[in-house]
Amino acid sequence: MPGEEWALQYRTVHGYRRAFRLAGSGPVVLLIHGIGDDSSTWGPLLDDLARDHTVLAPDLLGHGGSDKPRGDYSVAAYANGMRDLLGVLDIDRATLVGHSLGGGVAMQFAYQYPEHTERIVLVGAGGVAQGVSPALRAASLPGAQLALGMLGLPGVRAPTAAVMWALTRLDHPLGRDAEDLVRIVDALPDATSRNAFLRTLRAVVDWRGQVVTMLDRCYLTAGMPTLLLWGSDDMIVPVEHARTAHEAMPGSRLAVFDGAGHFPFHTHPDAVLSTLRAFLADTEPARWSAAEWRELLRRGRD
Repeated sequence: MPGEEWALQYRTVHGYRRAFRLAGSGPVVLLIHGIGDDSSTWGPLLDDLARDHTVLAPDLLGHGGSDKPRGDYSVAAYANGMRDLLGVLDIDRATLVGHSLGGGVAMQFAYQYPEHTERIVLVGAGGVAQGVSPALRAASLPGAQLALGMLGLPGVRAPTAAVMWALTRLDHPLGRDAEDLVRIVDALPDATSRNAFLRTLRAVVDWRGQVVTMLDRCYLTAGMPTLLLWGSDDMIVPVEHARTAHEAMPGSRLAVFDGAGHFPFHTHPDAVLSTLRAFLADTEPARWSAAEWRELLRRGRD
């Protein structure tokens, strides 16, 4: 993680503590992490973006330093949570950057609150098509909490980590994300954390794959600057999803990072920053119009 200026801060919203990192000045960039992760995942990008942007990186409810209640962990609820956090912090508009589950949250936010959305950046985003990693499908099944708990046991964790590192040495695509996958498992040390993880997962994935899709509303991104960032070797959300979303989103840009997995901003931070900065510099923030929104809804998908 970068320096002390990125230490977690806290606000209570609707009775629950929300953790976030906030620094920099200028136009706001909201960074939304993926399932099981937290705001520290954005470490490679924070200092650079904060040179000329206000950077807000929250821990989603149920993750990191935020509270983990028995509550609503749907994508729509997360989008509401982002709106409420922006309101508490007196932030009116932002460019949304969402990774994995966070990409689905970013799209849902833009759909629910276009007046607060300047641009959308989706990084290995969920919610495009049904296909998803078999491991996530398995984790949505009954009994998954017990299996997750066992992964943290000393006698089980070490072999699991060894398998992941072996995949790395064998240059298997899943090995691209070995360090991050082990880190996320380690971030579920107790039943409360695991319950929040599974509630979030089961809101978006079942044994057949992803149960939510953004494709039915992608046409609404017309006039909304949109960038898709994907790893060519993503084994969690395959790169084919990026191409499907790109085709469905009018005027979107697509950048695929060769040899990257599900966390391209970890393995290819300079390339991701360069692409993201070019997008921020070359595009004007969307200006929401109620009349144009109504017209898009009436026309629907062509």
